[in-house]
Amino acid sequence: MMIKLVVLFFLNLSVSYAEQTPIQQLKKFLHNTRTLQANFKQVSMDEHGNPAQISSGMFYLQRPGKFRWNYTQPFVQEIVANGDKVWFYDADLEQVTIKTLDESLGSTPALLLSGKVNLEQNFILQQQGVDEDLSWIRLTPKSEQSNYKRILIGMHKDKLAGMELSDNFGQLTRIYFLNIKINQKLPEKIFDFVVPEGADVFGQ
Repeated sequence: MMIKLVVLFFLNLSVSYAEQTPIQQLKKFLHNTRTLQANFKQVSMDEHGNPAQISSGMFYLQRPGKFRWNYTQPFVQEIVANGDKVWFYDADLEQVTIKTLDESLGSTPALLLSGKVNLEQNFILQQQGVDEDLSWIRLTPKSEQSNYKRILIGMHKDKLAGMELSDNFGQLTRIYFLNIKINQKLPEKIFDFVVPEGADVFGQ
């Protein structure tokens, strides 16, 4: 009798998981995730759909409102948010641009994951099918002022695995997350940004 109850319990878990749609998986992931760190690969596509540039680095997230993109290849760039402001740093140009989180809405896809943006208030969510073993959710902005025509979020089972961004200029960018670690304590200094000496500063 006990064995039968255990089997039924795990069968119910399997059915419950199978019944979760990708949109439900995304909502559950965002609800349960406090911190995230991962390697990422970013692929910018040309007008023919071929890779034009491949970038890579590390991504850190702490909800609500804190994130950091560290681009290491092929150019050094940083995007850092501390909950109020966002710093965009280009090492080659020696240039820093500072914006508030509200102003930078749409400037970085991390805002969609940060807890600062209500997805259902700002986007129409639709299931998009499976590609590259990922279940994709299409986010169509409700505002005509958005920088993006559409955004896709890819889930692998119950975890974030990729994003695809299509902007108003026809540029397509794909981001893949690797070696994801969830809810591990991150040092607060990760989300601090110190303007490098000699860099030009624009914005606030």
